[in-house]
Amino acid sequence: MKSLAVLHASQLITLAGTKGPRAGAAMHELGIIRDGGMLIRDGKIDSVGPSAEIEKKSSGAEIIDAGGRVVLPGFVDAHTHLVFAGNRLEDFERRARGESYEQISKAGGGISYTVEKTRAASEHDLLVQARKHAEWFLRCGTTTIEAKSGYGLTLEDELKILRVMGSLNEQSPLEIVPTFLGAHAVPREMDADEYIDLVIGQMLPRIATEKLAEFCDVFCERGYFDVGQSRRILTAAKKLGLKVRIHADQLSNSGGAGLAAELEATTADHLEKTDEQGIAALKSAAVQPVLLPGSVYALGSFDFPRARKMIQAGLAVVIATDFNPGSSPTPSMPMILSLACAHMKMSPAEAITAATINAAYSLDRGSQIGSLERGKLASFSLFDCEDYRETAYWFGMPQTHSVYVNGERVSRSGGL
Repeated sequence: MKSLAVLHASQLITLAGTKGPRAGAAMHELGIIRDGGMLIRDGKIDSVGPSAEIEKKSSGAEIIDAGGRVVLPGFVDAHTHLVFAGNRLEDFERRARGESYEQISKAGGGISYTVEKTRAASEHDLLVQARKHAEWFLRCGTTTIEAKSGYGLTLEDELKILRVMGSLNEQSPLEIVPTFLGAHAVPREMDADEYIDLVIGQMLPRIATEKLAEFCDVFCERGYFDVGQSRRILTAAKKLGLKVRIHADQLSNSGGAGLAAELEATTADHLEKTDEQGIAALKSAAVQPVLLPGSVYALGSFDFPRARKMIQAGLAVVIATDFNPGSSPTPSMPMILSLACAHMKMSPAEAITAATINAAYSLDRGSQIGSLERGKLASFSLFDCEDYRETAYWFGMPQTHSVYVNGERVSRSGGL
């Protein structure tokens, strides 16, 4: 049995505590052990505690001297669009000239542009690109991500994207949780009703039968899929055994949060325009909000989600990158921590909780990852700082020293 002892962390951020996602004051409780250590056996955490105690148990173990660095659970990024072809540099430049998301989309940019490039790419080419993206996440200290399809919008292309995720899960140490987002946009060659029939009648049954995804998501928004259309798709998905997530209230307060509550969705994501009524609805149904400040920043907006209101309401808030080529081209959870603190007025402790244990529970993996506790997988990162708050304080520079997945080092000082 392979053993590993991590010793002399300035702060070992365990996030140990009661089972379940954290809300309210519990989001501040990081379970910090100063001069902390951790004993790992066969890829799982055996014990955590002061380094002096762990060292006594570590006979025969490989010693990793943290050297006074912060040790954190691996980040869990609960909202990404991992697999796509091409980029959206033209969209980026047009936004810099003042054009809106809707204007760019109507002019042929946006999701439709990435759909065109992704359809044209082979499964092999998509896998090569996605492998590169996976390396980026690992370098930033992220060890698990949720990844959505949605850049195919045909049966075969959506299946192609989900198969790439499956292949990458076998090849990369990054854990990928697949979500079917066929209802990302209506393809140009079809009308909405025709496409929804395709999603419900052909795509969902194939994906459920072949077990290609754990979740189904819908872009519930004006000009994409309205509340009624989203309800049809997600209800069909639930009947097939898929759990549901919703892109809700990103561009307008269109009722997405209320629908998430009605369907008892696992998460409602974005929520930039969600009002107090929507927040109350989410609370009533215990839906976890997944907030994506990177997309607000990248779109040049200042309309950030109302994180403080959500925390005060008792919601178990999650933050994620929304990594995608159009509206949030970043895999960096530390950057998201910084945005959450600066623009959503979350404390650094709340942001850490939202990016680890709460995110893990939003993916139904809270019993396995998201905190550093006995019996959990040994997925963690060392950061070149002495205080966990520095992960959000210093931004625009890499602080990740090394990253471990299941007790194996997968990244060190920015390289794989």
